Amino acid sequence: MKPGLPWLSAKAVLFDLDGTLVDSAPDLAGALNEMRVARQLSPLPLEMLRPMVGAGARGMLGVGLTVAPQDEGYEALRVEFLDRYQARLTQETVLFDRVADLLDGLSSAGLAWGVVTNKAERFALPLTEALGLKQRALAVVGGDSTPHAKPHPAPLLEAARRGGIAAESCIYVGDDERDIVAGRAAGMRTVAAAWGYLGQGEPVEAWNADIVLNSPIELLQVLGLA
Repeated sequence: MKPGLPWLSAKAVLFDLDGTLVDSAPDLAGALNEMRVARQLSPLPLEMLRPMVGAGARGMLGVGLTVAPQDEGYEALRVEFLDRYQARLTQETVLFDRVADLLDGLSSAGLAWGVVTNKAERFALPLTEALGLKQRALAVVGGDSTPHAKPHPAPLLEAARRGGIAAESCIYVGDDERDIVAGRAAGMRTVAAAWGYLGQGEPVEAWNADIVLNSPIELLQVLGLA
């Protein structure tokens, strides 16, 4: 994989969080299964729930308890799910394999990096701090840090603003099609993280990302750092 000039001129790399930097599926599934057990239902296997992580509480509750936002009682279930998740936020959540090497490589090369997630700040800030990300990131922007969440470009532009870096000098990496939509709308180069959750929509090859990578460490090659 040969790096091209547009990639070599990057000043910062921004990442989605869940499914891109961290595997949070075990804790999200754990919160959902706690709710099932409390209702005398058997736990669901992690692999059944993993693809729904990108859809947040709506996706998890839809699969786990077959409820939708328009259903009576949904809001109470959503609050319960989020409270249960917050209580176990970092019990089983870890960085994906080679993410630590990628971030170390970026830092060693003097490239700034940050996090832009649709996760609310009440979860995103303590989670990134517990995993040692917040302390090193140029910014951690949550889903409620700006008036609009992804796929709107506002959170990505806010991260670039906080870092004092032009949006066109940033790369955005994510495992959901909305990440690529947001990145393109912000004028950033986009990377689809095929190692992530990917959701249940269009295949990753159809997202119109500038590049699709199968492992985090491959980004160092794209940037000419490996």
